[in-house]
Amino acid sequence: MFKQRISGRVGGPRTGYDVNLTWDGTHLTGRVGGAHQGKDVHLNLSNGQVSGRVGGKHAGFDVQGTLRPQALKLRLGGAILGKDLRLELSRTHFTGRLGGPKLGHDVSLKTTVPNRLSGRIGGRFDGKDVRLSSTAPLEITALAAVIAFYALEQNHQSSAASG
Repeated sequence: MFKQRISGRVGGPRTGYDVNLTWDGTHLTGRVGGAHQGKDVHLNLSNGQVSGRVGGKHAGFDVQGTLRPQALKLRLGGAILGKDLRLELSRTHFTGRLGGPKLGHDVSLKTTVPNRLSGRIGGRFDGKDVRLSSTAPLEITALAAVIAFYALEQNHQSSAASG
């Protein structure tokens, strides 16, 4: 299978991450963010199972979960400090929640034009807009959007803790 690109941005011009990923049918690889503040993505998808890592050994997070025709369920990060993702998938909409009921973020993504995914992850003040173009399946593009948002959120938390 030829490689399909996922590109665009999660967040605004000042507080966002560029998304530059490639999907080959079983592997989602590339980078979210820039050269200095970003993370490499290495995910494997096989028989509905999603696994891999975003970022390096010390400054990154594990990704484990399942991708089914109508649902994406993931654990981003570890057992204690990570977050669960539950997305319901339809032909044109992806809705759900990243994290818990109090400390989580709503996810609302949709496709209005072929090969484009847009929407928002999080609320009016703490959320980020999503604008991605892709030749990959839209569920893989939705996965990429959530990965970029979570990586961006992790970067902001570590910057706030060290600053």
